[in-house]
Amino acid sequence: MKDFIQTLSADQTKEVERQYALYANGVQEIIPADEFKQKIAKSLVEKKRLKVKLGLDPSAPDVHIGHTVVLQKLKQFQDNGHIVQLIIGDFTGRIGDPTGKSTVRKQLTDEEVRHNAQTYFDQFGKVLDMDKVELHYNADWLSKLNFEDVIQLAGKITVARLLERNDFTARISTGKPISLHEFFYPLMQGYDSVILESDLELGGTDQHFNVLMGRHLQEHYGKEKQVVMLLPLLEGLDGVEKMSKSKGNYIGINEDPKEMFGKMMSIPDELMPKYIELATDYTMDEKNKLKDDLQAGRLHPRDAKIRLGKTFVRMFHGEEAAEKAEQHFRAVFQKGAVPDEIPSMKWNGSGTAAVVDLLVGLRLLSSKSEARKMIQNGGVKLNGEKVSDIKLEIEIKDDTIVQVGKRKFVKLTL
Repeated sequence: MKDFIQTLSADQTKEVERQYALYANGVQEIIPADEFKQKIAKSLVEKKRLKVKLGLDPSAPDVHIGHTVVLQKLKQFQDNGHIVQLIIGDFTGRIGDPTGKSTVRKQLTDEEVRHNAQTYFDQFGKVLDMDKVELHYNADWLSKLNFEDVIQLAGKITVARLLERNDFTARISTGKPISLHEFFYPLMQGYDSVILESDLELGGTDQHFNVLMGRHLQEHYGKEKQVVMLLPLLEGLDGVEKMSKSKGNYIGINEDPKEMFGKMMSIPDELMPKYIELATDYTMDEKNKLKDDLQAGRLHPRDAKIRLGKTFVRMFHGEEAAEKAEQHFRAVFQKGAVPDEIPSMKWNGSGTAAVVDLLVGLRLLSSKSEARKMIQNGGVKLNGEKVSDIKLEIEIKDDTIVQVGKRKFVKLTL
């Protein structure tokens, strides 16, 4: 690539440094960083916007806070006038990304892919200006390849290189099968970059192999190589596993504002800086100040969580919902009030019930042993009164309010 940095004016040099600092903030790795600066410089000199790619495998369309890490980064590019390329894997989605999978993925139908893709669009619009996004379906080019084209594409990579993937290596070592079509997933994802001539591709750190394939294939097809930007994976509410709906440790961006706020209050204190850095729409200065205040003890983690909870609700539901979610949290969880809206549940048992049987029967707790433990820990209330006797017999009445922990409320109906 031509050295564009040497041709910049003083103002252009400042702009390159500004954009680079913004995009690099919170990123795990840029491959290679020097080429990225050159691409930003080239966009200024040639007055040509960068094409920034994100590939989507529409197999699980519920978007959570973990997904928004890459969306917030895309928004930074979009705010600076660059082109966001969203590639819907309607062709690759029929295979399924094998990354991190120990078994062969179930292949999706065209109808499932299209439905999931539309769900993505609706949710992504809470972060990105979808009117300015380039939407592509990779079946538009991949479905037109004939068998000779596929053989030529396969010839651009060795089997040894494909087997470098940790997930494939792990499956081989444990005797689990790898279907031949799974080898083609990274090739097809890389070929998307060839067709779209992407300047940059974003992905989580678990996508390292896949996104580098685009750079590899662009070189083989005589294209300018894309830069790869890898973003950290956000741990979920348990503080250990990657945020995932299947693991139940997620905060969904379409969740009820009160639920979203309440979940935010439950994250481990040590994750606060990472959530501030990766998932908020704060400016760099605001992020740095918040993290500094936390580290120095000027800001209590509880207060930081309240601010973050309100921020997330505001980002995805608006200012009014954020205010109401905070008021609800303070009233119910800090002052011990009963929420205004409590789900009703019909009791089909007898007129009296042991408290342990009631809790399990209402599915507020999964087992009697868990129910007894919750009572012993002071986590069960009936009509606002704490239950301390694990053998308590209750007369079931209409509108009895059962509370488990700080966030579970049920109103009984007969």
